[in-house]
Amino acid sequence: MDEKIRQALATDETIDITTKGRKSGQPRRIEIWFKQVDGRTYITGTPGPRDWYANLLENPHFIFHLKESVQADLPARARFVLNPAERRAVLSAPGMEWYHEQVESLDELVTGSPLIEVIFTG
Repeated sequence: MDEKIRQALATDETIDITTKGRKSGQPRRIEIWFKQVDGRTYITGTPGPRDWYANLLENPHFIFHLKESVQADLPARARFVLNPAERRAVLSAPGMEWYHEQVESLDELVTGSPLIEVIFTG
């Protein structure tokens, strides 16, 4: 992976992702945040259903669009983080504080938030 992309993954937060619509089959592009935890890239959200997550459940391949410090369209695959202990470890990590402020407890995040690890495939 290019050094500029590695640096962007370490410092940027806002990206777009393009998923395939689970019903329409059409590309769906949205802005979202990502976080790095122990050198791995994750996308999450506050508890509740999310269209982007439902789209990825249907087709886990997507495009991860860097757009802050560097412009790059990176092919990726979602790895769904389902194990409760792993979810707790990721969601309690430094850098996830904003999500903690949106809920009453870490347990609420662990049980109700969408969480994927981004696996870059290109």
